[in-house]
Amino acid sequence: MKLRACISGLVLSVGLAAAVSGTASAADAPKCGLNNGMAATGAPIEIGAVVGRTGPADFSGSAQAAAAYFKCVNANGGINGRPIHYTVVDDQWNPEIAAQLGAKLVKDQKVVAMVGNSSFVECPTSAKMYEQENVLVIAGVGVPRDCFHAKNIAPVNGGPRISNIGAVQFMHEVLGAKRVVCLSTNIPGVGDWVCSGIEAYGKTVGMEVKSVFFDPSTLDATSVILQSMAFNPDTILGNMPKETSIPVFAAGEQQDIGAKVKLAFPTSQYDAGLPKAIGPYWNTGGRVFIHLELEPLDKKSPDVLNWHAVMDKYGNPGDQRNTFSQAGFLAAMIATDALLKMDPTKIDRETVTKAFRAIHGFKSDISCSPWYFGPGDEHNPTHAGSVAEIVGDRFVTKKSCFEVLDPDFANTRKMEKELHLTE
Repeated sequence: MKLRACISGLVLSVGLAAAVSGTASAADAPKCGLNNGMAATGAPIEIGAVVGRTGPADFSGSAQAAAAYFKCVNANGGINGRPIHYTVVDDQWNPEIAAQLGAKLVKDQKVVAMVGNSSFVECPTSAKMYEQENVLVIAGVGVPRDCFHAKNIAPVNGGPRISNIGAVQFMHEVLGAKRVVCLSTNIPGVGDWVCSGIEAYGKTVGMEVKSVFFDPSTLDATSVILQSMAFNPDTILGNMPKETSIPVFAAGEQQDIGAKVKLAFPTSQYDAGLPKAIGPYWNTGGRVFIHLELEPLDKKSPDVLNWHAVMDKYGNPGDQRNTFSQAGFLAAMIATDALLKMDPTKIDRETVTKAFRAIHGFKSDISCSPWYFGPGDEHNPTHAGSVAEIVGDRFVTKKSCFEVLDPDFANTRKMEKELHLTE
């Protein structure tokens, strides 16, 4: 099995660049775990993560943040005296390597759980193995459908389907979008899954949707723009990594489509450098809108500020500061909270699996949605988010913390209500 080489009114002001490189002041000491300032020295607790670090893009920001949080936990008493030994492996965006490394962590290293995973290929290759070996995964960032439709994997982020539906839902409800192109990479389990969700949502509100797919390894940005414009849309929704969107913006400007259509994107575009990269043609306001799966990076709230403080003290200078970093941080917070409630002498894979699956309604100001693991074969607890507009060098939040209306969510919402999982 081979993967193509290139699979690939709240104001977030100019201060965003500073925010993502460190918001917390020196007085804002990190708060983690027992927060007692005593280093943990007991028997280590083995936890792992699989990420796609080398390849088309560095997709390891989630585990970077989880690692920083666990370092902070270990410096503050660990898990009632026991440190967390966190091992992060790089699948290189290769399914075979992902399967091998996942099996090594689970079968050889005997991890009790996986936390902070972020990969385009790991879920399809390892979900069954995790189930067979009774290992739960609190993933930082789920991408393909398999990450959200597996018994033993529950991501912290909403995922590309939720984020794209959230973006187009805003465009329809607030800006009156009626004809939408879902422009997406053709990565199996990602592009088709996302655009089918946009098409399904469109049917529920009388919005016409056309899906246009492209191979990211051979992207002809002008061609996909012309193909999209042939549908005469009022909105183009771009489901793609940030690296891929820049030539699409450039081609759209060259074809001067800005007066005819608005562009909408998922949270992968929420990056401090994007407004400058796309230039004044697109960043003058009213033309580009982005869905945020988690809360704004410069939100002055306890957990967001603590994320910055932990990354400043325990992270590395080159660690990513974005939504996916927030997701890994939150995954580590959730795992630590559950572990601290356990008898430290009885922490093993069986007890941790039981404890993680029992997590109900974990609340954090980083996310609009309370997080849970819960039962069943589908796990998508994060299904509320916000939308920001690019205005100059700023991201201006236009609508905050609204529920995304994925037509496939009927069973999930019914289960949440019956089991009170979000209370």
